[in-house]
Amino acid sequence: MNTSSRFAFAVHVLALLAQQEGVPLSSEVIAGSVNTNPALIRRLLSMLAGAGLTASQLGAGGGALLAREPQAITLLDVYHAVDDAQLFAMHREEPNPACLVGRHIQQTLRGVIDDAQRAMEASLATRTLADVVDDMARSERKLERARARRA
Repeated sequence: MNTSSRFAFAVHVLALLAQQEGVPLSSEVIAGSVNTNPALIRRLLSMLAGAGLTASQLGAGGGALLAREPQAITLLDVYHAVDDAQLFAMHREEPNPACLVGRHIQQTLRGVIDDAQRAMEASLATRTLADVVDDMARSERKLERARARRA
């Protein structure tokens, strides 16, 4: 049982690209920020490009760019681009049908899980990449004010 970090990595990558204002970034530079390897970033960028969220500029000084303005990219767009899994998975093997719980648990959980998935997706649909970038800028200003007070 593990959780995918693709969504978090993808938002990180897109926020980094949003701050570049049209200057392309190499997968090596992006990987340095995410603290992972460039091959993983290239796979992620391929998924994001497939969804129309990033583009590549070839040649010297080339790299990844945002394909849309940050306010036009919802976090739901990002989620759908990189993560096709449900929020929660059901049993890998069929539970024991001879058990009262085993017979009914999947049917009971299916509605709960579907509701949770819809709620998560509705929440992501209301937030954009621009919101993420703005929130990071607010956090940075707050940090700078705190540092200035200590100095």
